[in-house]
Amino acid sequence: MSKSNTPALNRRTVFAGAGAAGALAAAAVALPGAAKAPAVVALPKAAPDQGGGYQATEHVLRYYQTAKV
Repeated sequence: MSKSNTPALNRRTVFAGAGAAGALAAAAVALPGAAKAPAVVALPKAAPDQGGGYQATEHVLRYYQTAKV
């Protein structure tokens, strides 16, 4: 039985390759679009004079529907 000269694929090399691929993909997405897309800045809403901080938005109502027992 002869051993091949290629190294075995182990967990460390798989994670290193996945990390490198992820970093390259993030750089490829971020760099070309950086000059095109303007920065979007959300201005904070003014605080209400008397309470009123809670808002029953659509996603809050959907949560209430799913949390019913």
